[in-house]
Amino acid sequence: MRSVPLPEALQTGEVLVQISLATICGSDLHTTEGRRSAPTPCVLGHEAVGHVMHSARAGVADGERVTWTLADSCGHCAPCTSWHLPQKCEHLFKYGHAALSDGSGLNGCYASHILLRPGTQIMTVPASLPDAIAAPANCALATIVNALETLPSPCNSALVQGGGLLGIYACAWLRHRGVREVFCTDLSPQRLALVAEFGGIPVEPGANLPAVDLVLEVTGSSAVIPDGIKALRVGGHYIWAGMVHPETKLDLTGEAVLRKCLTLRGVHNYAPQHLSAGLDFLAQHHTHLPFEKLTSPALPLEQLNEGLELTRSRQWQRVAIQP
Repeated sequence: MRSVPLPEALQTGEVLVQISLATICGSDLHTTEGRRSAPTPCVLGHEAVGHVMHSARAGVADGERVTWTLADSCGHCAPCTSWHLPQKCEHLFKYGHAALSDGSGLNGCYASHILLRPGTQIMTVPASLPDAIAAPANCALATIVNALETLPSPCNSALVQGGGLLGIYACAWLRHRGVREVFCTDLSPQRLALVAEFGGIPVEPGANLPAVDLVLEVTGSSAVIPDGIKALRVGGHYIWAGMVHPETKLDLTGEAVLRKCLTLRGVHNYAPQHLSAGLDFLAQHHTHLPFEKLTSPALPLEQLNEGLELTRSRQWQRVAIQP
């Protein structure tokens, strides 16, 4: 634990937020395990909900309950404007992945406060959404909304590879989008047990399936790619959203893609509109889908190490941390 002073004054566009609850993302595990590089010391954590303590931004009032985009973007470079990829801004800043020496140091969510920068989109959290349901929206759910923004036509069936939080969200979102059959594979029977409650059809990895219109990879493992190619119909779409670390060398031939006329798309993070759509989705569906089963009871910030160990156990889709 370390104490960092709160800023005495805010620059135009900055917002100081008091964290109410944060959740532990898989990328934080990758960082602590050395599978993902990060400057140290830093404050990890990027999924959270909080209340505005002080605001120097028009339209954001003190006391509002908010969440925010994972990335802070400049709004002027080619990725921000011409390419419509603000999450790939040339001057990108990502919360939970920055050095303590960068700016105020209040750069992550495993803390009592976070200082949001002027290029960060801030959104009000609907009053009906509990913190534990809303917190993972600004990473996992928003990423799924982005990944599944464009579906093949027709799209009556899909295979989701991975039953973690991304996979659970994907099952619910695809059913919301009108996909009739959504199959989901995972090595963990415990994870698959939840799939049906969110509209998916749990299947064992490698099981024979009818050819599907869409496959979504959210396992983080390149070993599933041949099965995904095999499962697709001619002209199908394959979306990769989980393989965000270097240990993802592919065993894939160009012929396998060409002969089936497949569309491949890689997705990383999201733009602000995807977070907004995710919050709307949760507000619309949280009363009849059991999102509360996905997040653990909150641990105090002082027990963050225990929270990381609980995350590794895969007992919960997300482990909650509360300052």
